[in-house]
Amino acid sequence: MAEHRRAPRRRAEEVIQVTNAITGEPAGRIGNLSIDGMMLVTERPARENALYQFAFQLPDERGRLQPVEIGMHEQWTEAASVPGQHWIGLRFIDVSPEDQALVKGWLERGRHGRD
Repeated sequence: MAEHRRAPRRRAEEVIQVTNAITGEPAGRIGNLSIDGMMLVTERPARENALYQFAFQLPDERGRLQPVEIGMHEQWTEAASVPGQHWIGLRFIDVSPEDQALVKGWLERGRHGRD
């Protein structure tokens, strides 16, 4: 897979389910996450250049799951190494300061092995 990321990323070692915040339908799971985007692992390819509103939960500094909702823009879609799965690269385009702080904290805790 070609490198498309601009910021350091953290692989999601646990399953972090992602839902479409508009429809409530499951969208997939996070493959990796950075401060400005994520890779979504899903069963359906994304529409090219599409905009999405996705929701998921991340643990805060005390380990309590907190809701995150972020507007995202599809950057690329590729067939995954597992048949029937796709990798979708998404760039964050609308994120609240609170949600950005939660993502940043999760990323930093992962760097220090505390999450």
